Amino acid sequence: PFYDGVFCGLDMKTFSTLKPQDIASAVGVHGQIFTVVNDDSYFYSDMMRGMIIDKDRGMGQDVTQYTGSTTGDSRSNEMCSTYAPVTWQVDRKCHMISASSFDKMCYDMKMQRDDMSDDLHAHGSRELVKDEYAANNHIYVGDRKLAETTSDPCPTEGAPDSALQEQETALFALKAGSSFYNIPEANTCAGSKLPLDNFACTELEVQPQAGANITKGYVGEHDVGELTPQTQQYWQSSMCPVNVHWHLGTEHYSVGEFDEGGDGPHGNVARPDWADRERALAEGEVQDGFRCHHYDETDPKFTTPYEWKHCVGMEVGETYEVHWPHSAAGACGTVDQFQTPFYDGVFCNLPMEAFSTLKPQ
Repeated sequence: PFYDGVFCGLDMKTFSTLKPQDIASAVGVHGQIFTVVNDDSYFYSDMMRGMIIDKDRGMGQDVTQYTGSTTGDSRSNEMCSTYAPVTWQVDRKCHMISASSFDKMCYDMKMQRDDMSDDLHAHGSRELVKDEYAANNHIYVGDRKLAETTSDPCPTEGAPDSALQEQETALFALKAGSSFYNIPEANTCAGSKLPLDNFACTELEVQPQAGANITKGYVGEHDVGELTPQTQQYWQSSMCPVNVHWHLGTEHYSVGEFDEGGDGPHGNVARPDWADRERALAEGEVQDGFRCHHYDETDPKFTTPYEWKHCVGMEVGETYEVHWPHSAAGACGTVDQFQTPFYDGVFCNLPMEAFSTLKPQ
């Protein structure tokens, strides 16, 4: 899991000395929501590096910044994450992306030195965080109105063809025989996840949680005092991406973009009184989240199956929320930069002496 990338080289004793602002300023997550289509005019070649930012297409232009926690369906409004506070920068707009873009990303994940196979499928979504656990420090970047947030295609850069697929097969064979990859103990970040268990939200001096309502104008009720999210672009803050993974449906909630009014090949989830979506799950079923508003069962780009070669369990027409954990303490620029679990990547190879010199922003 991505925890390997987050906590690489940082022991529990050191972690416990860090102040909340230290963590929120040096660890962040990009979040962006996509509806997958079988249409290569929406192909984008590099989904590994973080949120897609393209002003002409309105991507990464309408962003919420706030402090929260790690997510996933092991957390709820009863059991909270103790991996907090971290900065979240989440695109409030839903975009269409080609299935080939996702499959190319999964291929890139397979080519990393660390084994990222546990992140090649959609993870379960955490139920929407209650107001009382959502931070009151939301910052909104951009002033687009909901009526203006229509989707645009991503740039077409040549979708994978049969020749490229043959090249991929050859590259996998080269990786299998390479000394860069076949010595597990060479991974300096392996096993760095800190043992921080979930705790009952009511029993904690709980840090703010994620994913939250990010509808423009929303402010949570959890008073975080002077704690602020990292407002610079992560690359401007010495952070690098250390993992990429995604969730079925959305963990965040944005009215008119991804909410109870969206749709997909298997419908959507309802919005109870406070937008909770906890429900009984069949054995093996992944807890899903909200859907975008793009899906149209009469349009073949939402219904034509795609032959997935690298991603697992994905489906055309579905909504997925992609997360890119970033860290100033990752193994940035090295073969160990991308990690599963992501916690190993975020604090990889950071001595306390260096971490203590980081400024709040």
